[in-house]
Formats: sequence, structure tokens, C-alpha cells
Amino acid sequence: MLTVQDLRKSFGQFEAVKGVSFSVEKGESFGLLGPNGAGKSTTINMITGLYPPTAGTIQVKDIDVIKNAKQAQKWIGVVPQEIALYQEMSARENLKFWGRMYNLSGKALEKSIDEVLEIIGLTDRSKDKVETFSGGMKRRVNIGAAILHRPDMLIMDEPTVGIDPQSRNHILETVKRLNSEGMTIIYTSHYMEEVEYLCERIGIIDHGELIASGTLKELRETIGDRSRINLTLDSNATDTGKITAALEGLFLEKDLQLQDYLLTAFHKEPQSVLSEIIQRVTKTGARVSSVDIVEPNLESIFLHLTGRSLRD
Repeated sequence: MLTVQDLRKSFGQFEAVKGVSFSVEKGESFGLLGPNGAGKSTTINMITGLYPPTAGTIQVKDIDVIKNAKQAQKWIGVVPQEIALYQEMSARENLKFWGRMYNLSGKALEKSIDEVLEIIGLTDRSKDKVETFSGGMKRRVNIGAAILHRPDMLIMDEPTVGIDPQSRNHILETVKRLNSEGMTIIYTSHYMEEVEYLCERIGIIDHGELIASGTLKELRETIGDRSRINLTLDSNATDTGKITAALEGLFLEKDLQLQDYLLTAFHKEPQSVLSEIIQRVTKTGARVSSVDIVEPNLESIFLHLTGRSLRD
């Protein structure tokens, strides 16, 4: 459905996307996970033909997006980060407007609007002005506008930022439903739990580079299916070199990080080494104020690959 090869984008001297490559199969749900400023939106804007890439190729259903953006855009639905609706118009009026942009009209348009309103759960509010809606409801209408023409591929850029839990759950279930019906999904987010829930395959992007991709199982293998041990240290833990030296032999250097009084280590059997870690750290004069063991997840994978938290 989509092939991206060595995609690059520079703004002046700043290279926002640095040689990103990935592919998405028809009917697949693919997550692009990374912190704010990682290059997710820039990548999406190039895929949809909004930004011309500095270098690289993009194909949607064998259509060259760079040469034939308008042709490729017929197969794509886009849910942008920002709300793209007319506040003074009703939900139905907004959907009618955007449906006409997709060359829908007459009974076909009205039928599609009715179906979309049911999907997004706003049939009973269809005549109300968008300005009276909550942030979550506006985002649901935003999604509705993107699927009116039944695109083969739906691209969603951070669709749940700043909304209430109920609307967030509704959006996630809507995405699940659309994907189960055969629609290809590309979902960008910095929320790990959303990507884990929705996506069959995941690409992790940071500083404009795709640093890993695969199924969650394949990504977990990058850390050897190891749990993450978090030890919060008190303010006496000032000599970081002394603390890491005390733990030599227990961990490989790449599996041990100490930053801002948080000691993080990866181990397959965390309970077997926890007591030894605490004893060695305590001997340096530092005190452990809390301990947390986290099973392998996307946060652990990102931390292992980049040395920092996803939300840093």
C-alpha cells in the first residue's frame, strides 16, 4: 500500500527527516512512535504530498506521490493534528463540505454522511454547531471528514492529543473498527499504549531517523525481553561515576543508565539482582527511595535505544 525509501527533508540547514524507509501492507495498521519533534508530522506531510521531500521516494499503490500527488491523494484520508473544521457550521454541514471536496454529491454524499456520523457516534448531535462541541467530539468529526470517501489508507497524526478519556477510547475503538474492515491505518503518536493497542507493526522515530521497526515481539527482542528496573535515589547520589562503578559485573554498560537521580537497568530476572543492586548502591553513600520493575514495553525499548525516556 505504501513504500517510503530514503526519505529526507531539510528546512535550511536543519534536517528534520534523515533517510527514513519503511513499507506498509494493504489492510495493515502501522504505528509511527516518537516524541514531539521527532519528525513524525514532517514524514506524514511528505507522504500525503503536502511537503516536497528533499530526497527519497514515496509510492502509494504504485503511484509516485512526488510526481502524481493528486492521483495518490484520492486513496488517502488524513486526520491532521490540528482541527480542520468550520466552527460556526454544524457537524453535518462540515461533513457535507468536505465530502464535496472529495467530489461526492447527492444521495451518495448524504448516505456517506449518515454512515460516518454513526461510526463517530454523533448522529444525535449532527445539527449542532461544532463550536459547541468538546475537544474530543471535534476530533471525532475530524476523523469523519477523513473517511467520507472511504479511503484505502487512513493517516492519523496524533489524533488523541488533549482530549477526554471517553472520546479517546471512542477514537481508538473507531480506528480498530476501520482497520478490521480492511482500511490501512498509519497512526502517529507519542502515546505508547495507543500504538501497542492499535498497531501490528511499529516504527520508532527519533531526531528524524527511524531507529527500529517491526512487530512488538520483534522490538522486544532488541532488549532481549528484559524487564526494566527503576531505582529512584535521594539527593546524596551525587557521584554518578562511583555508583555505576559499584554495579560493574552485574550489567553491561549499555544496560545501565543514571540520570537525574533515576537509576535504570535492564535484566531478564530483575528479582534475582535487586537485592544486590540496592546493597551496592547503598555502600556508595546513596539511598534508594523507591523501586519499580517494569515489564518489557515500548517505553523500555525506546529508553534502551536512545538512552532517554519517550516523553523527555
